[in-house]
Amino acid sequence: MNHKGYILMIIAFFIIAFSKGQNKWGFETMVNSLVSNDVDTISSTELADLLNQDSVLLLDSRESDEYRVSHLEGAKCIGYDRPDYDVLRNEDKSKPIVVYCSVGKRSEDIGLELKKRGFTNVYNLYGGIFDWTNRGFPVVDMEGNSVNKVHPYNTAWGIWVNNYEKVYGTE
Repeated sequence: MNHKGYILMIIAFFIIAFSKGQNKWGFETMVNSLVSNDVDTISSTELADLLNQDSVLLLDSRESDEYRVSHLEGAKCIGYDRPDYDVLRNEDKSKPIVVYCSVGKRSEDIGLELKKRGFTNVYNLYGGIFDWTNRGFPVVDMEGNSVNKVHPYNTAWGIWVNNYEKVYGTE
């Protein structure tokens, strides 16, 4: 991580420490401090509309423990620490792809790599699965059942999960 990355991380942790999860301004400030917008963003509402009318590939860039707790229906887990780009081996490089993580930082990194690999229609879900669930949009478990829980990465990040049960490990 470069110097700018460390500064942004420190700013984000101060925002987290002194904000409440219900504070929309605090959440947006935190997200904006982490995301550079080098990958076009899409809002949760825009994604919900897109999923109702178009074919889009959803990629979850969180780790498998997070994905197993819950994920957006139809999402493939690509991961972050060791991304599995094989999940894209047969995909059309012009197909719309929406990448998400907890808040948008890891997914932006994966989105940048996808663009380098020639994918041309890549979007980052603004605010990630936290914003998605805070707005009441559904998530599913590994069997495809709707659940009201989300893995918040760790307890510090858990303050941003408002409406769903926080599950810190797999069950």
